[in-house]
Amino acid sequence: MQSKRVPSYIINKYQSFIRFILVGIVNTFNYYILYLLFMAVSIPYIFSHTVAFVISMIGSFYLNCYFTYKTKPTLKKFFQFPITYIVNYSVTTISLYVLVDLFMLNEFIAPLISAVIPIPFTYLVSRWVLTK
Repeated sequence: MQSKRVPSYIINKYQSFIRFILVGIVNTFNYYILYLLFMAVSIPYIFSHTVAFVISMIGSFYLNCYFTYKTKPTLKKFFQFPITYIVNYSVTTISLYVLVDLFMLNEFIAPLISAVIPIPFTYLVSRWVLTK
């Protein structure tokens, strides 16, 4: 009977992407908790999304520096890092609006769906910004 373990060369090849996904899961959880807290105090969903997004982006910067890419965070990288989130924010905000206002999806479920869409692009840009 053969083992169904993933070969180590595949893990080694994709380990930064795997760590990026793990950071993304933590970051999405933090974002969603903040989003729910802001919604609980009657802050409109787009504003809740924006504030939660900015706060979680700061956490993401440090997690990606230390855990994903194992690089030292610098002020220059900190100010360049939001570049990675311009498209991320645009895609998630547009998809959030489309899911809630056009498709009438629940505004508590829609952010979880819209958070998945920009992952590949964000990975490539964050790797470029944080490791150059």
